[in-house]
Amino acid sequence: MQKEKVWDKLSTDTEERMNAANELFSDRKVVPSQNGVALLEAVIRAGDRINLEGNNQKQADFLAECLGSCDSEKINNLHMVQSAVPLPIHLDIFDKGIAKKLDFAYGGPMAAKVAEFLREGKLELGAIHTYLELFARYFMDLTPRVSLICAYEGDKDGNLYTGFNTEDTPVIAEATKFRQGIVIAQVNKLVDKVQRVDIPGEWVDAVIESPKPFYLEPLFTRDPANITDTQVLMGMMALKGIYGEYGVQRLNHGIGFFTAAIELLLPTYGNELGLKGKICKHFALNPHPTMIPAIEDGWVESIHSFGGELGMQKYCEARPDIFFIGPDGSMRSNRAYSQTAGHYATDMFIGGTLQIDKYGNSSTATASRVAGFGGAPNMGCDAKGRRHVTDSWLKCGAEFEDQAALLGDMPRGKRLVVQMQETFKEKMDPSFVEKLDAWNLAKNANLDLAPVMIYSDDLTHIVTEEGIAYLAKCRGLEERMAAIRGVAGYTEVGLSADPKETKTLRERGIVKTPEDLGIDRSRANRSMLAAKSVKDLVDCSGGLYEPPARFVNW
Repeated sequence: MQKEKVWDKLSTDTEERMNAANELFSDRKVVPSQNGVALLEAVIRAGDRINLEGNNQKQADFLAECLGSCDSEKINNLHMVQSAVPLPIHLDIFDKGIAKKLDFAYGGPMAAKVAEFLREGKLELGAIHTYLELFARYFMDLTPRVSLICAYEGDKDGNLYTGFNTEDTPVIAEATKFRQGIVIAQVNKLVDKVQRVDIPGEWVDAVIESPKPFYLEPLFTRDPANITDTQVLMGMMALKGIYGEYGVQRLNHGIGFFTAAIELLLPTYGNELGLKGKICKHFALNPHPTMIPAIEDGWVESIHSFGGELGMQKYCEARPDIFFIGPDGSMRSNRAYSQTAGHYATDMFIGGTLQIDKYGNSSTATASRVAGFGGAPNMGCDAKGRRHVTDSWLKCGAEFEDQAALLGDMPRGKRLVVQMQETFKEKMDPSFVEKLDAWNLAKNANLDLAPVMIYSDDLTHIVTEEGIAYLAKCRGLEERMAAIRGVAGYTEVGLSADPKETKTLRERGIVKTPEDLGIDRSRANRSMLAAKSVKDLVDCSGGLYEPPARFVNW
């Protein structure tokens, strides 16, 4: 007689794991913080796939410390699947043998350490993802068995308030719980009733009040005092030669001083160009403090945020016409939704990188730094499923003659994908190279594919201090390479440019220098910025912006 098939192995296993932890609970779903390590050792098994909530900003740092304190004889060879690895403890668990494999999206401050661990064989890399790609795999082949998340508030029944910094929590909790996994949350405070139910208690198995609030990184805060004259020049070129040229109204700004400069140029140079009301109306964007002057000046209609930003909560709550504010009066961010908006609803992505090769492929993964990609590949690509029309999308598509080779006479738009980068970085490392370091990284990490952030066929523009390369206007790869050489300065790539060829490209409007754009270089300095310090941003906000202590020097 054929043995009856069992269909509930996962839920049975989860029940057995939770039963092993029964004595660690104090009240319904509450576990005292001193039982944190014991709880993880009870519910995690060697070889499990684990999500440790590491976001751009908020970190489940107490649970990370608990995991790092587990007995590696019991808990080992874990497969970590998490958005970001910005804390030392995220890699300490690999050093201790507790974790073995990593699938992630963003390395941040640990970028150099990730590269080191790969070289030393301490870490096995699955893939470097974009956020939305990694979230998608949570519902396919990378579903966590146990997830360790964090929230501002929690109650005895497991209800969580994630608030201003919701970020990745909903997608992690849903993917895990509805695949019969285990969800454990650290909260800043246990309360009788949470301010707003962001994660229902049925999705949470255990709640621990952390001994201290979870760590928040002010990742998107840029001090205007550190913006250089060169970055102002590049921002002016971008505003006049791309934003104004294409009438870009829906967009995402990548992280960095280049885009911070642009944000602070909107109320000054942008107004001078007469662009208010014509560009920069709708953003998928974290609450950048450097957006405050443009918001106050009436440029922006809406901002949906991937996450919060330390110090910006009161300002966002006081501007409900701009930010997405709930009935309780607080903003709710959501990385999955904002990444979806960034992929389908924006007309332009603009941001920096570490290396660009002679073809226009770019990467933030180098031999010495594995910074990851975050959301850049998701927004820095042409969304082929897009069907709605905007003027800037159609204009860029009409210029992109190469796609006609496959579409015939069928019109189609194209997202503007812009990389801003000075030709040389710190320590005079060239930004333009013959071959990306990503090739060596792929070899060292045994990857089948070099980790490219933005592929050349998606890239439409490059902005350097030399000028703008309008790659979408180029006919074929050779012309694109010539345009790149034309703005690559004194790098090896730039030195191979043919002056006559570059001159012809300038005449055709494929390469434009500041002079071609009618920009006076002598005006490109910090005096053009709407705020020149963090104190200026605070004043512009009417005192609503409360910057982190590291940015306060007055």
